[in-house]
Amino acid sequence: MDRERITITCKKSLLSKIDSIIDGVNIRNRSHAIEYLITQSLVPQVRQAVILAGGKGLNMRPFTFEMPKGLFPVAGKPILEHIVDLLRNHSIVDIIFSIGHLGEKIREYFGDGKKFGVKITYVLEEKEMGTGGALLLAKKHIHSDTFLALHGDILTDINLSDLVAFHNEQDSVATLALTSVVDTSNFGEVVLHGTKITQFREKPQKGKQTSQLVNSGLYVLRKSIFEHIPHGTVSHLEDIFPTLAQEGKLTGFLFAGKWIDIGTPKSYEQAITQWREK
Repeated sequence: MDRERITITCKKSLLSKIDSIIDGVNIRNRSHAIEYLITQSLVPQVRQAVILAGGKGLNMRPFTFEMPKGLFPVAGKPILEHIVDLLRNHSIVDIIFSIGHLGEKIREYFGDGKKFGVKITYVLEEKEMGTGGALLLAKKHIHSDTFLALHGDILTDINLSDLVAFHNEQDSVATLALTSVVDTSNFGEVVLHGTKITQFREKPQKGKQTSQLVNSGLYVLRKSIFEHIPHGTVSHLEDIFPTLAQEGKLTGFLFAGKWIDIGTPKSYEQAITQWREK
């Protein structure tokens, strides 16, 4: 391993704070905790995120005739507010909402973001352009080389700082946060070799799945992603990922936290019964 032993001296009160983050799983011991904290302090910080919230929520009709899916309540507040809270808790406070269907209701709820402790900018899909097209609309507002993009209908407690630190160690255009499910036929299935995603298949046919790892709908992207998105047409990130995988430019970060993709009435019911406000 590419490591070198060092000796340090510090106050006992500081050691107790270091020891407090050791959980035996993600942080194994004191040495690992110190290395983790040093890494977190040195990696470039990500402060911007794009939330893709412009879909019509066809699978949730008739409810989405009146309300965008992102405003459906879970544990006392809208799905999108849970996402905003997650971002803010990891110091990502410059948020771009890509809105479309009933997007004015999202704008009415969140405003400029000040009361939620963030700054919110809006871009409007006048017609559906897909996740890739929606991201292109946000390009002019993205000022950093690395940023997050999230689907506006997921709930997760992933550690975004760990995800960003992992991405910064990779030579890739995009890093996908990955989780595991029993049936991948409703998701983007991936095959992972080391840290590289070697295959990406959107909603594989039942019985022909080759993995239990799926795309969680949360990405760390470099601005070079825009070189791969076609202009002036409907495009989807899920159609771009297979090409990036073939070129060795797509990495996967496997996390063990909670995750729910709210795409159907059944999954929404699951979110209501299983998700608890922290």
